Amino acid sequence: MKGTDPNWRSTHADRLVSMAEAVAAIRSGQSVYAGGWTSVPAHLCAALQARHAELHGVVVCTFLTPVNWDLPECLGSFTTRSLYAGPYERAGIRAGHVEYLPLTQFRAGKAPPGIDLDFDHMLVPISPPDEDGWCSYGGGVWFGPTIAQNARNLIGEVHPEFIRTGGENRIHVSRFSRLAEVTSPPPPPPIAPRSEETELAANVICTLVASELVKDGSTLQFGVGDVSAAMPVFLGEKHDLGVHTEILPGGIVDLIKQGVITGRQKAFHPGKIVASALVQMPPEELAFIDGNDMFELYDFTYTDDLRNLLQFENFVAINNALAVDVTGNVCAEAQGPLVFSGPGGQPVFAVAASTSSAGSIIVLPSSQLVSGVRHSRILAGHPAASTITTHRGYVDYVVTEQGIATLRGKSIRERMAELISVAHPDFRAELRREATALYGVSP
Repeated sequence: MKGTDPNWRSTHADRLVSMAEAVAAIRSGQSVYAGGWTSVPAHLCAALQARHAELHGVVVCTFLTPVNWDLPECLGSFTTRSLYAGPYERAGIRAGHVEYLPLTQFRAGKAPPGIDLDFDHMLVPISPPDEDGWCSYGGGVWFGPTIAQNARNLIGEVHPEFIRTGGENRIHVSRFSRLAEVTSPPPPPPIAPRSEETELAANVICTLVASELVKDGSTLQFGVGDVSAAMPVFLGEKHDLGVHTEILPGGIVDLIKQGVITGRQKAFHPGKIVASALVQMPPEELAFIDGNDMFELYDFTYTDDLRNLLQFENFVAINNALAVDVTGNVCAEAQGPLVFSGPGGQPVFAVAASTSSAGSIIVLPSSQLVSGVRHSRILAGHPAASTITTHRGYVDYVVTEQGIATLRGKSIRERMAELISVAHPDFRAELRREATALYGVSP
């Protein structure tokens, strides 16, 4: 794997422009793909926003973005379509300013339903080209390869610090009409740190999952969330683990160095760590991954393709939830009718893990404090208009800091008893009364 061409600036001087010049070709009424989370070209987006007074009706497709498009001065200029809501999108979705598209179906190389791949422009962060002209998507491939194959015009935001990996993590510089080099750090991802209470709960939950539910030789998926993404540091006593996930969190490198993660028993991409994006990785882990043949990053449509996932045996999917009802239905994307995030890959990973090896695990603290008031996250029933992200039939275990609820093969009454047993003690009696009234059986 080659490194950056030291002469790339002079070699590609005809494409190298300022951020403002890079987005100057975007016109009113056109469509723009602006990436998501770690693949958002924040500097190009800021340059495009600066043109708001001269533009109208530009459709911007993005997700979990660190760029706030829901600004009063931007509302007539840009129509935002979000594929997964983050802090800057939630209020706009609820107010009708931002269109929300929940994605759940992924096939390698195909557009998920609802995404028109025929974008006029794609704004994408990339590494500088190597001597053969190849750039990487750095630590976030996401939908990059699929979108890039179809977009009419590509504009690259060049990050000299971007790493290179195997997989689909490259694109040739000839595909870009313009390049603009980053000279200042991008804004941090809009992800709040874990609270002290959540940190304490996560430590107990991850210890339970690692000691009781993850077996040697398992292939793991780590979902987005305060608890699930904390999982790697608790796996140090395991052997021959593999990884196939959409999001690769920090802590993986230590497990490789310890010989815990080898991928030797993976039926699909043996010996490789497969993901779509690296999230919240410290610099020393990124340096280890850079150019390391063990790591392969692929398009999201590939890592989350159910046909690929069903090739695994002993597959374990560890995903977060906002709330779980006492029968096992999981809501991970909304608070009642109010969109909070999105389904992401949770449904397909849960289906695959439950089908292949009874390995679909949902993790969450049993309760949370909101404005000083404690609320149960195990519910008798979800509020009206709530979204069921993962059907209870594909949830094998629910783990809180109170213990492990085993759901697979259990009746409704048995499920209720299991889940009430892992609810916060302050809510168990109330949950029994509410569950009995709702379902007509006593747990």
